[in-house]
Amino acid sequence: MSHTALAALPQPSPDTALIPPHGGTLKNLYLPAAEAEALKKRSAALPGVVLDTRQLCDLELLLNGAFSPLEGFLGRADYDRVVEEMRLADGTLWPMPITLDVDEAFAAQIGPGSEVALRDSQGVPLAVLEVEDIFWPDRLHEARRVFGSTDRLHPGVAELLERSGPVALGGRLRGIQHPRHYDFAELRDSPQQLRDWFAAQGWQRIVAFQTRNPMHRAHRELTLRAARQVEAKLLIQPSVGRTKPGDVDHYTRVRCYRALLPQYPQDSVKLSLLPLAMRMGGPREALWHAIIRKNYGASHFIVGRDHAGPGNDAEGRPFYGPFDAQHLLEQHQHELGIRIVPFPAMVYAANRDAYLPADEVASTDVVRDISGTELRRHLREGSEIPAWFSFPEVVKILRERHPARAMRGFALFFTGLSGAGKSTIAQAVLAQLLERGSRPVTVLDGDEVRRHLSRGLGFSREDRDANVTRIAYVASEVVRHGGIAICAPIAPYAGARAQARALVEAHGDFVEIHVATPLEVCEARDRKGLYAQARAGKLPGFTGISDPYEIPDRPELRLDAQTAEPAALAQQVLALLRDRGLIDG
Repeated sequence: MSHTALAALPQPSPDTALIPPHGGTLKNLYLPAAEAEALKKRSAALPGVVLDTRQLCDLELLLNGAFSPLEGFLGRADYDRVVEEMRLADGTLWPMPITLDVDEAFAAQIGPGSEVALRDSQGVPLAVLEVEDIFWPDRLHEARRVFGSTDRLHPGVAELLERSGPVALGGRLRGIQHPRHYDFAELRDSPQQLRDWFAAQGWQRIVAFQTRNPMHRAHRELTLRAARQVEAKLLIQPSVGRTKPGDVDHYTRVRCYRALLPQYPQDSVKLSLLPLAMRMGGPREALWHAIIRKNYGASHFIVGRDHAGPGNDAEGRPFYGPFDAQHLLEQHQHELGIRIVPFPAMVYAANRDAYLPADEVASTDVVRDISGTELRRHLREGSEIPAWFSFPEVVKILRERHPARAMRGFALFFTGLSGAGKSTIAQAVLAQLLERGSRPVTVLDGDEVRRHLSRGLGFSREDRDANVTRIAYVASEVVRHGGIAICAPIAPYAGARAQARALVEAHGDFVEIHVATPLEVCEARDRKGLYAQARAGKLPGFTGISDPYEIPDRPELRLDAQTAEPAALAQQVLALLRDRGLIDG
């Protein structure tokens, strides 16, 4: 989002309704115990939605008041104004649309006034939604306004356009029970619990720090300086709900944060976890983060360089300017209810053996840095990580999670028309991987999966998507344990492929390979006679004939099986894997 785009956002008028100041009322949406138990029993007979990870995070933060002043998922009027102006219908500042998306089949079963049970993945009822509004959001328009882009390299855009249901349900929530968390339970404070803790400790000025990465010496120096600058205690509150694909898992990160705490002055810092599903929305997300931290009781909030930025777009340009988030929050400082502490990046000056704000570096300073890519290389190779970069306790944890010379798990996801050569190339890749090493490899071929894992599924769009999701789930488990999964389904729809990528990238690398053999070549091969049957009308909904194949926009590799033998094409795949450091040279 450029400075021009930020300037185009509507500015608050003098009579705009203000968010309550620091310490304002929280919207706790949980029912009293007796009412919750009665609603829990009744919820068994209600139509229900099993929530995905993002929806579960949103629900938890709605119910416990972290998303105050919201009392449920947005209806149409609130949604429209949030998208256009970053405000609820009543004028209250709120930058991020919080909607409950469902498919059209489910939406057709209900109407305004209906009650819907919201359940976790185990079917446990967490809340009931009193449906007040059912509407069809314009997702492309939402992407442009909220994220400033429709580029699917932006994880928030990809989620919105490829994995969100087309219908949104709006309405008030009644909470039945808290979502279950079995990890780090003592660090999972609700807003009221954290406020009460601050009060018990006598903390009145608290500066909050948002992070989704392990913290190293630069982060410690930044947070210490920020706390001293505003004479406040420090709240380290990392997002542990869902972050950017490829990020370090939250289990490892929380261990790193705990190891870092002794490096702060005694009784100066509090670690608490935030179950937030990040959208990586840059300036709008930073504004959202500030409001959330205000609800948790913080009086100040650190906004750093490129806050909540997702990286670069398809043209190699950053999605947002480095200080766009700081500029946007400064525009709304008067009504936020929390003070913003803008801070530049911290850099290491070797000649001074000290960390400095980037804007204080002199031309004579010798600046050193280690990028995320370089850090991963050091971990993979077992080479030394300089003491000026991180603390030994943190490095030890990262090395345990990423042992030297251990290869990261990955999935090869071949997609293309029937007869394109996916399975043949996959077999050639398999043979060459096994010939050169001993890593475990699992092949999930389309036909084999249909016979076993997906027996009973048909060829409707829903069943095809379910087939791809099953393949991706198994692949993600293989990858999670450091193995290699080779998948070769047709996977005709971009949305299902994006979901497959998300499942795998939670644990390792996803390499999409489009086998782009032309339709006429595939049809000429037709060893199974499928194209002939489809042309004769005996196979309805056949991909490439009577049903579409959505060509991948940006696969990691594109092959045409008519241009070379399978062994030569397999060599191209292995070359890509070597370049990405996924296999040895």
